Amino acid sequence: RRSAGSGAITIDGQDIRKVTLQSLRKAVGVVQQDAFLFTTSIENNIAYGNPWARETRIGQAAEYAQLHNYIMGLPAGYTTVVGERGAPLSGGQRQRLTIARSLMLRPSVLVFDDSTAAIDAGTEQRIRAAMKRFARDRVTLIISHRLSSLMHADQILFVEGGRIVERGTHEELLALGGRYRALHDLQLRPDDERPVAGAA
Repeated sequence: RRSAGSGAITIDGQDIRKVTLQSLRKAVGVVQQDAFLFTTSIENNIAYGNPWARETRIGQAAEYAQLHNYIMGLPAGYTTVVGERGAPLSGGQRQRLTIARSLMLRPSVLVFDDSTAAIDAGTEQRIRAAMKRFARDRVTLIISHRLSSLMHADQILFVEGGRIVERGTHEELLALGGRYRALHDLQLRPDDERPVAGAA
């Protein structure tokens, strides 16, 4: 673990530097952009770290991750074996599988590190709606360059050069008219309102 130069990170008021690594790993679930899968069935990939999980919990986690219907459409369903590079799953489906795996552990803190980058906007929106139900009593941290992933968060931190330069809700940061607003206009403004390259 690397310590911050200043300040502290706390969970329920307790400094994580005073928490054992084992208990910290149980409390925090991390979903990264690069989905790591094992050469085994989809079912075992989702249940990894929780090998005694029941089928109903595995299916529920897949439903939250918007993957259940796709899996049920496969000839072997949840027993379909995933290859080294995640075949036959697409990049977005691999990311959704790792989301389901993290949900299986029911952590107190969920960290999504650009974990929906390969997922289309419609599916991401459905995952976000499902996650609201799952994360009702949990802390959820979303790290993303895609503002559509962040705009419904309770608090948004705009980090630049390792420092928080802006902080607030989506509406507050838009009203501030700073870096967040500039990035918002670049990413989310309708195409017909964006300046045309080379136009005067």
